[in-house]
Amino acid sequence: MKAANRLGLILFPAFDWAISPTHPEREERLLYTQDQLLEEGIEDIEGVEFFNPGIASDRDINRVHFCYPGAESLVTESHRIAAGGVMRAFDAVLSGETDKSFALVRPPGHHAQRVVYGDRGFCIVNIEAVGLEYARQKYGDMRVAIVDTDCHHGDGTEDIYWNDPDTLYISFHQDGRTLYPGTGPVEDLGGPGAYGYNVNIPLPPHTGDAGFLYVLENVVMPILDEYKPALIINSAGQDNHYTDPLTNMNFSAQGYAALNERLNPDIAVLEGGYSIQGALPYVNTGIVLAMAGLDYSGVCEPDYHLGKWTQPEQVTRQVQQIARHVIALWQSREELSARVIAGLETVTRRRRVYYDTAGIMEYQVQEFNVCHACPGISTVRSKNDRGASMIGVTIPRNACHACREEGYRRFEVMKGQGAKKIYLQDRSQDEYFVSSS
Repeated sequence: MKAANRLGLILFPAFDWAISPTHPEREERLLYTQDQLLEEGIEDIEGVEFFNPGIASDRDINRVHFCYPGAESLVTESHRIAAGGVMRAFDAVLSGETDKSFALVRPPGHHAQRVVYGDRGFCIVNIEAVGLEYARQKYGDMRVAIVDTDCHHGDGTEDIYWNDPDTLYISFHQDGRTLYPGTGPVEDLGGPGAYGYNVNIPLPPHTGDAGFLYVLENVVMPILDEYKPALIINSAGQDNHYTDPLTNMNFSAQGYAALNERLNPDIAVLEGGYSIQGALPYVNTGIVLAMAGLDYSGVCEPDYHLGKWTQPEQVTRQVQQIARHVIALWQSREELSARVIAGLETVTRRRRVYYDTAGIMEYQVQEFNVCHACPGISTVRSKNDRGASMIGVTIPRNACHACREEGYRRFEVMKGQGAKKIYLQDRSQDEYFVSSS
């Protein structure tokens, strides 16, 4: 057997790390998948190669996050290796070693936002963002689409790329009114420098294969065809599965594999998925076969029976209505952007962010400068109920000279405003600075 697409697999079960022995995000999540891949003889397929993960450094993490009090104290070795596994996945594809890669790693990362005080949604480091920004520094800037198929809205990835027009973020997820983290409405379209390039598709509970594939075909693929990314990343959460204990969806292993075949991502990254025995081994195997360009028709869960998890007709109608709304917003994004941003010098966004695992409540004010030459600098002022406070300034990768100068000026000014930590991320020069009051 020979793979049609050369596929690199990076497997890191993090078997020595867990939040608790009974927590859904524990070591068994990938141990069953590891056994399934070995049992199916995946490692014997010509064109499928396993790679060891790398280890993300503080520099790799600080390129993306404002960690308080610092990455060295917040980020465990397992999180560094999970992010390093994604970095290795980018290396495999962009160096030409493989056509595609799949980072089967844990802990997950898509709830980790720009500011990090601790663990939320089982995430501390946004592993996709760390991998992508590492790749941009190493291989040059690129236009990228991240398609997040996790059942939970990827609020961290959305936050990191909220104002980046070169990173299209598409998330289809269970409606935030019914599931953690409670975010991801259709109307959240992005910052002033990237308005319309944040695409949320909140789906009703009990959406099944038919609904996900309808959204893919009628919303996601037309948007990707128009955006024309150089690279497609699938943030491949698998908790939409009908057996997942934390969610309320009806997706199957066959549905996941079919979605992956049609989406045709360059890189996939495992995110959520907590049905350790009933879903993950089968879904992961289906995705591996689909990415390798092999027949996945025989992949089936032991308890799956055709029609058992059929999508209700009412849900079908809801999904179609949501799809029409989302594609209409995409098609009118330039007109909407002009109307929303006209005459503004800054756009302010106030947020409360709860760290459910760490038990921390954060209060944020984000400010985005409107610039007609680049995406503009952004500032985040943050404090939490544990007494921490910080200010972070971000200069975008393709910043104009005026914005870069303003970013450094603002960093100096902020030092006198009472926050315990002041950060500067200069993505245009890959520089990072921190000052303590």
